[in-house]
Amino acid sequence: MRTDWTDLPEELRAEITAQTGPIGRIVPAPTGNHADIASTLETGDGRVFVKAARKLADRDGPEVMSLRREAAVNPAVREFAPRLRWQAEAGGWLALGFEHVQGRPADLSTGSPDLEILAKTVHTLQSAPCPDVPMLSGGKRWQRFADDPAPFEGSALLHTDLNEDNFLITAQGRAYVIDWAFVTRGAAWLELMLLIPWLIKAGHTPQAADQWVSQFPSWVAAPPADLDAFSAAFAQQWRAASQVRDDEWIARHADLTSRWAAYRLKE
Repeated sequence: MRTDWTDLPEELRAEITAQTGPIGRIVPAPTGNHADIASTLETGDGRVFVKAARKLADRDGPEVMSLRREAAVNPAVREFAPRLRWQAEAGGWLALGFEHVQGRPADLSTGSPDLEILAKTVHTLQSAPCPDVPMLSGGKRWQRFADDPAPFEGSALLHTDLNEDNFLITAQGRAYVIDWAFVTRGAAWLELMLLIPWLIKAGHTPQAADQWVSQFPSWVAAPPADLDAFSAAFAQQWRAASQVRDDEWIARHADLTSRWAAYRLKE
């Protein structure tokens, strides 16, 4: 559950106001769960999107760590992502202020023209250099669920959460990839594997999703055994999560990844 804006410590609100000027209106974001605060601020200089998270008593918690990753990678992904305008840290909190993007979530359903925009963006992202900044590792992220996570390692820059809400399309047709909380360095084909459940959720069959990701060279070049191993690990990850937390979205993702694994492994 997110914190209300008024619960922020006064010193952090002062730091934010020093960056934005007087705030006229605060509109909480309707989706997302990787920060304690995610809101659009309407100011005299225009809109700014703010994400903020509270530290633990003696260290950064997972949400603060994700914000630090977003801040570190932002200069390298401005071709894809809203620009980071400022950072503020006070009162045991970290806040990031981003360029505000007015766009709609992508439609990933079969036959949607947004799929062409998504494909173009992913092709470009797959060829982008991975910056030398702190980020997650593909092998370490899934080592709990695979006998040998070494094939998941690599040098590709991966967003790893290209769902419809994180892929915004403006009225002018410009695409933005938002929420780089789980930016990862790993095998390039992982990006496509992690996208498949969202395609299935949007109405694609596992076979159709497989055909769609086959347009990318990294997928075609990936050893089938590595794809099989990750399919099994991915499904196991979400089955385990669904046994720990009784959340509808986790149960849904467990079902989606299991459907994919059953198709891939011919179970």
